[in-house]
Amino acid sequence: MARKGGGFLSVSAILGSFFGAAMIAGAFAYFNYKFSEYKFINFTEWTFYKQKTLFEPSAERYIVVFYSSNTPGTVAYLNKVKKTDYPIVAIDYYQNTAPSGDNIEFVKSGTNTTLKFIQRFNIYHTPSVFIIKKSGDGLYKQDSMIRQLDTLEKLLVTVDSL
Repeated sequence: MARKGGGFLSVSAILGSFFGAAMIAGAFAYFNYKFSEYKFINFTEWTFYKQKTLFEPSAERYIVVFYSSNTPGTVAYLNKVKKTDYPIVAIDYYQNTAPSGDNIEFVKSGTNTTLKFIQRFNIYHTPSVFIIKKSGDGLYKQDSMIRQLDTLEKLLVTVDSL
């Protein structure tokens, strides 16, 4: 005597396995895509200047702040930030440089480099902040989402806990 419904059970098991594998592949593709959204910056191709010298990064990670020196209080706020594990690189949209401190480098660049920087990292607001991590000789990869400067204290707590 043949079992009834045996064929249906095997078809549902096969379809269930297929859809489960498809969901896992979809999740992997989505997270792979989200990871690829993070951008690279190559300091050997793009030139940034401290007051009178070239900025040559040497740390493993940096906190990057893109700000406008025409916004009152931003430079004072950055100078008051507590010392962190990662140095801060502050890039001014208006190409002015403030005196650098112990844990902060104020840098500027030419107009073309500034525009490329804004376009590469999709910066829509100033001041913005994010972390970059060394990937090679002069090559750094974005290591966090781009946030507003008012979230810098939360970002520093996150950085200190890494």
